[in-house]
Amino acid sequence: MSTTELAWFKSSYSGTSGDNCVEVAASTNAVHVRDSKIERSPQLAVEPTTWSAFVAYATGH
Repeated sequence: MSTTELAWFKSSYSGTSGDNCVEVAASTNAVHVRDSKIERSPQLAVEPTTWSAFVAYATGH
């Protein structure tokens, strides 16, 4: 699956004014992260367990 075929969604922590938006898409082997306001934004891909640990740390869980 290419990253253009992924189902991207805006982070619930992104601002409502359209700036500072982070989009995330999950695939079988990775969680992809990109900046939505930059056309052809570079993407970060991490293992699902790494993403889960990051989210748990960021939300204090």
